[in-house]
Amino acid sequence: MWVLHQPIIISLKARPNRKPFAYPLSKKEAFSFGFQSRPKTLNVSAAKKQLEESQTQKPESEKLSLEDNGSEVVDLGWLPAFPHVLIASMSNFLFGYHIGVMNGPIVSIARELGFEGNSILEGLVVSIFIVGAFIGSISSGLVVDKLGCRRTFQIDTIPLILGAILCAQAQSLDDVLWGRFLVGLGIGVNTVLVPIYISEVSPTKYRGSLGTLCQIGTCLGIITSLFLGIPSESDPHWWRTVLYIASIPGFIVAFGMQFAVDSPRWLCKVGRTEDAKTVISNLWGASEVDKAIEEFQSVITEDGTDSNSRWLDLLEEPHSKAAFIGGTLFVLQQFAGINGILYFSSLTFKEVGITSGSLASLFVGVTNFTGAICALYLMDKQGRQKLLIASYLGMALSMFVIVYAIISPGDEQLSHDLSIIGTIMYGYIFTFAIGAGPVTGIIIPELSSSRTRSKIMGFSLAVHWVCNFLVGLFFLELVDKFGVAPVYASFGGVSFLAAIFAYYFIVETKGRSLEEIEMSLNPNFSDRGK
Repeated sequence: MWVLHQPIIISLKARPNRKPFAYPLSKKEAFSFGFQSRPKTLNVSAAKKQLEESQTQKPESEKLSLEDNGSEVVDLGWLPAFPHVLIASMSNFLFGYHIGVMNGPIVSIARELGFEGNSILEGLVVSIFIVGAFIGSISSGLVVDKLGCRRTFQIDTIPLILGAILCAQAQSLDDVLWGRFLVGLGIGVNTVLVPIYISEVSPTKYRGSLGTLCQIGTCLGIITSLFLGIPSESDPHWWRTVLYIASIPGFIVAFGMQFAVDSPRWLCKVGRTEDAKTVISNLWGASEVDKAIEEFQSVITEDGTDSNSRWLDLLEEPHSKAAFIGGTLFVLQQFAGINGILYFSSLTFKEVGITSGSLASLFVGVTNFTGAICALYLMDKQGRQKLLIASYLGMALSMFVIVYAIISPGDEQLSHDLSIIGTIMYGYIFTFAIGAGPVTGIIIPELSSSRTRSKIMGFSLAVHWVCNFLVGLFFLELVDKFGVAPVYASFGGVSFLAAIFAYYFIVETKGRSLEEIEMSLNPNFSDRGK
């Protein structure tokens, strides 16, 4: 079960700037994954596409497809960017792994290191992770602006690897606390870095779907840690093995990023225009190079670069609105109860007579993963706003179903079934996973300007970690004082408010480049165009 104070945030991105550690990328070196955006067959009938309806060519990333007798079968425009996104998403796998890794072994750790039965110290082992994550999130913008995403990914693996090994070799409580703090520091940077990187290297048409890999990585990490933690129930020393394993994804990310690309937007801002053109040509298609570079330079000329941005810029328009939306989305996400449900899902089942915490955790994890797969398909088809609204409405309905199941004096079997359906199978977790989870991480960098993207993400994620900590700190106390039903009813109410907020404040970004979005939201561009 998801117990104690830890986050399950889904998403997350980071933004580059200046040039330390940067070196020119040769075409071979920059794209060692070997995928390039070249169309295999290009047969578009005049009946389907007329010149009068489109003054610009489709991006080559959208043309890459396999065709059978002239009929499009498989769209492969996402493939050139996929290896780079996959390596970045491995950071979210590590995030998910650390969310679940302490659930089972914490008892063995406490027993071996001498603080068994001390709930405050056991909680501290888990919550120190959030302290590190807050610091990592709020400080990540500066590092990303200076070094770029690729180098920041590699540097960030240092605290992740060292923290995992320090925990695995711990001989005292202090060792575990320092290890968990270092891991949290690295995770805090990653939650900002991953969404930004994916949004900036992905072709416009596939940005939402590829961004959903953040959540899929997190879900797989959680499920993996739960399965690997099972032997800890019988082997009191197994926790060391599980924590040693936690260092492996860090090595994979550090090695894989050596072959990944830097964001073409960052390359352009630090003056490496030719490298940016190479990245765009290989990932998005040669036909996109001139248009993309022109948009990049237009935004840089109008709004400046990351190196000129300050935290005080978040108080000015148009940056203040994006920061407000980002922070509010995470406040609503957390107080809609997702981490309360995930950490303490066993309470719901116990209230209706289900005592198997392991089975509950398994259902929650699988349902979360299933929802993330659905989001992968729907994100660029239905759009961000529709998914977000539908997701929060589904979460609200599910919470109210759970409340009814708990307070209903009727048939116990009915209560049992409604709780499972409302919480897992068709309700809260699934609807969260198709919208509120992935969309929150995807939409914030899309609505942020190039100049302040990393700082807005850092601020938004810092708000997330604070809210996450508060939910973990007070959830059980509120349940003890008021009961499960009133607390879950409040979660349903917040979910409904979140749907209203999404309706009035979220702008649809599907199918639009980051520069198009920025120019449409920035009054400076609008005024100049009049």
